[in-house]
Amino acid sequence: MRYNDLGIDFKYLIVNEKDKSFGLTVNTVGFQPIPPHALYPSTEHPKNYYFDPCRGRILSEYQILYISKGKGTFTSESTKKTTIEKGQAILLFPGQWHTYCPSYETGWNEYYIGFEGRIIDNIVANGFISTEKQIFDIGVSEELVDLYSTAIKVAKEDKKASQQHLSGIVLNILGSILYLSYNKDSDSKETTQIVERAKVIMLENINKEIDIHEIASNLGTSYSWFRKVFKEYTGFAPSQYFQELKLRKSKELLIESNLSVKEIAYHLNFSSYEYFLSFFKKRVGLTPLEYRNMGK
Repeated sequence: MRYNDLGIDFKYLIVNEKDKSFGLTVNTVGFQPIPPHALYPSTEHPKNYYFDPCRGRILSEYQILYISKGKGTFTSESTKKTTIEKGQAILLFPGQWHTYCPSYETGWNEYYIGFEGRIIDNIVANGFISTEKQIFDIGVSEELVDLYSTAIKVAKEDKKASQQHLSGIVLNILGSILYLSYNKDSDSKETTQIVERAKVIMLENINKEIDIHEIASNLGTSYSWFRKVFKEYTGFAPSQYFQELKLRKSKELLIESNLSVKEIAYHLNFSSYEYFLSFFKKRVGLTPLEYRNMGK
């Protein structure tokens, strides 16, 4: 079974003069999974950002790309052609030629967010980031995937002050990348990365049925060892953790969507509607409908 294969999800944003006065605005945010042996960019790629990897491009904004799966290459005016692995972030600068592309053999999963404003200009001017270091090795991080996913959700809802919310997420993403890249613990890196990769697989496949034994095998470990270290790291067995993610998502959908309780149960691929009702009541102490009404 293939995991981490959600469809392309992105949003362009309209920025007004009031938003610009805040000092940081977001122009686009999205997720793009490229399977092995696929065309890149996909024909579904946002047209305003479509480019030929052989020719490269120049943007008028900053972007942060994060690769959660697969590998590829990146090149820019200041960075020679470099192999990009899963768990690495790429920082793009306005006015700078660059190109990147997933490997034809592996593909990759790509999160991105584009932004501009005097706040990020000041961060660059004060030397926190520069074109001399555009690739950050931070490892596979559920925290970062969650931040990008939240940004996509906020952008698509497009509520009042969403630009200010998104600006905060951009700074959180940037701060997390700097922190993680400069404070890696090499002694526990391998074990931590296995657990983080498993968490990202679960998060990106929350509406599917997953096989924990297969995930362990795909990560190159035995199931018994994987289950032991996963529980030590998270406090949950892998299957329990996946159910907790589904519970968290079901709460979000009950409060923020118009989906019926039955639609939510099937959307999150619970084994049955009845099981979802029983599971939710046992874990939350309320039925899904009671929980929804409480949030109104």
